Amino acid sequence: MTDLASPNQPSAPSDANGADIIDTVDALAGLQAGSPLAAIRHARDKVSLHTQRSEDALFDPALPELSLQERLFAAWYAARLSRADDLADAYTARLIAAGAQPVTLDSIEAGTLDPATDARLIAILSHVKLLTLAPVDARPEHLLTLQQAGITTRGIVALSQLIAFVTYQLRVVAGLKALRAAQEAA
Repeated sequence: MTDLASPNQPSAPSDANGADIIDTVDALAGLQAGSPLAAIRHARDKVSLHTQRSEDALFDPALPELSLQERLFAAWYAARLSRADDLADAYTARLIAAGAQPVTLDSIEAGTLDPATDARLIAILSHVKLLTLAPVDARPEHLLTLQQAGITTRGIVALSQLIAFVTYQLRVVAGLKALRAAQEAA
C-alpha cells in the first residue's frame, strides 16, 4: 500500500501547544503513529482532531442536564447494542472510573433495573435503544417519556447528539479495523 502522508504531516492530532491528544479512535482501531493507515486517517487532521474534541466535549463532567455517568451509560449501551465490543469496553472502563457500579451494568444487560429507583436511567437507555436500533420508529411521544423522567429539552438534544456521535465513532473504528486487517492480509 502506498503511504499517502506527506513528510511534514503530523501522524496524530495535537493541541494548540503541539502536544499530542489521546485519540480514542486511533487507540481502538489499533493505529500506530506513523503507519500508513494512521497517515491516511490524519491526512485531514481537522477531522480527527474535531472527532476527538467532540468526544471530549460530550463527556465534559461540567456539562449540565445529564450527569457524566448518565452520558457514559448511554454511550456504553449504544456501543453494546451495536456489538462494538471494544468501544463498549472503553466506555465500561470510563464508567467504572467515574464511580459506576459493575452491578448496574449487569442489571442493564439483564433488563432488571428497578423502575422505582432507576426510572431516569431506564428512560435514557430506552431512548438509546430506539435511536440506535430503530431510529425511523422515533415519535414525539417517546420524548415525553424522557421529559417525564425529568430530562429537559436541552438534555434530550444532548442525549440524541451523544447517541449520534457514538454510532459515528463506532463506524469509524470499524472501518479503520477493516482497512488495517486488509493491509495486514496483503
